[in-house]
Amino acid sequence: MTGPGAGAGARSAERGGQDRTRVPPAAARPPADGSRRPRLTVPARRTVLIVLVALTVLLGGGTWVVYGSSWLRADRVAVTGGQVLTAQQIQRAAAVPLGGPLVSVNTAAVRKRLLKALPRLRDARVHRSWPHTIRVEVTERTPSAILKSGGKFIEVDKEGVRFATVDQRPRGVPVVQLTPDQTASFRHFGTKRLLQAAISVAGRLPQSLTGRATAIRVRSYDAITVELTGGRDVMWGSQEDGAPKAAALTALMKAEPHATHYDVSAPTAPAASGS
Repeated sequence: MTGPGAGAGARSAERGGQDRTRVPPAAARPPADGSRRPRLTVPARRTVLIVLVALTVLLGGGTWVVYGSSWLRADRVAVTGGQVLTAQQIQRAAAVPLGGPLVSVNTAAVRKRLLKALPRLRDARVHRSWPHTIRVEVTERTPSAILKSGGKFIEVDKEGVRFATVDQRPRGVPVVQLTPDQTASFRHFGTKRLLQAAISVAGRLPQSLTGRATAIRVRSYDAITVELTGGRDVMWGSQEDGAPKAAALTALMKAEPHATHYDVSAPTAPAASGS
């Protein structure tokens, strides 16, 4: 038996089933852990906007100060370390572009130009010194030996680099002298190798002989003699075992300070003679 009450109940049950299956939107659902998502309020949004604007202004202003203003311009080049080369020579070779932003100066390129243009330089350091200066610190090569060429002298450092030709003989630097005997050794090694051997010996001489060696005389590859001031000399032998020979010579000259002839060609058995 059906009636109005039964129909109303059925409609109510149908609506209840529809209500139970309806899912609220994701934005309306609370988080699973029961917490609430923070919402950016109007004052907070205004603060974020102000911070972003301030950062933009600071970044733009900083860029202008570094690149556009006159506060950080490259205005001068300061040079230190030169002994033979003048500051003007080094500045010309460096060719630092002045008047532009200091930060835009390519210091690596400046160093490369210096070492290419000035063989006398063994090394160079180039760096910025804020707010206006490019600093150049140079290290010059020092001659260990000189080669006579006509009326001029070629300076050679301890690494065998020929870095300068000068009119006057540098004081306290030994001259390489080739006086070869016509032996198989000379014919085998030739002039170039003998010169290299002499230069190697000059670079191995102990510090105690600085300024006291007058010549490196080469008769053959294993007969190299170092002539000293005061009429003394050192039989060095070949260019091999340079460090042991230098140590042996230093000790021998301390033990026999009045000798005129030293022989370190066999560094394990050095000898001295004459007085």
